[in-house]
Amino acid sequence: MSLLDRINLGYGFRKYFRIDAAHDEALRDQVYRVRHEVYCEELKFEPERPDRREIDAYDAHSLHCLLRGVDEPHTLVGCTRLVLVNPDDPDAPLPFERTCAATLDRSIIDPAKMPRGRIAEVSRLAVCARYRRRKGETRRPADIQDEDFGSKGQPRFPYIPVGLYMGAISLAIRHDIDTLFVLTEPRLASHFARLGVDIRQIGGPIEHRGTRVPSVMDVQSIVRNMRMIMRPLWRTIDGEIARSLEQG
Repeated sequence: MSLLDRINLGYGFRKYFRIDAAHDEALRDQVYRVRHEVYCEELKFEPERPDRREIDAYDAHSLHCLLRGVDEPHTLVGCTRLVLVNPDDPDAPLPFERTCAATLDRSIIDPAKMPRGRIAEVSRLAVCARYRRRKGETRRPADIQDEDFGSKGQPRFPYIPVGLYMGAISLAIRHDIDTLFVLTEPRLASHFARLGVDIRQIGGPIEHRGTRVPSVMDVQSIVRNMRMIMRPLWRTIDGEIARSLEQG
């Protein structure tokens, strides 16, 4: 990681990646193919499909991000989605509401009583195997660990998962979403705290492709409280999402 990369994470991101809102069928097709490669072929979380596209019922009312390499623009790196409530049935639960129905602590927050049009869930974050190089990580769709940040002498930064989360946050802002939910590994909160992001656990752990906990983030506070070192990266990703939407 060069000195300039350390000073300006946005510059470091642009050297290697581009992120787009998957606003058309061609880009969404690539998203579904990344998900099939990771969730169906590699991890066996879902059955393989003849067309090699992993799609579920939530995709009809979801927004998607696609991360690719810049040296080879067609090299797929990863993707994620932002699941909105079903506009035809706003009271229908988001994925985590079904999965965590028995463990949600509704004294902390009750998604069923919130303005449904202003909540969403980040899900299906997937990174292609060749970009998941650490020992043991190939059995997970994506991850953030302490070693991703390197050491004081050799700093690193987890551009791929953080970039995908930021892409989802950018989409959330553009669609007037106030509150984001995510079902993820318990240690994600401590990693996000290093970036200035407050993510709160809102229920007990469940077994869902490993141990997972339901958590919540406030969209505006994420941007407002973001650490200074993160702001160039945020501006870069938010700008790329805006550009891709304008082009669409």
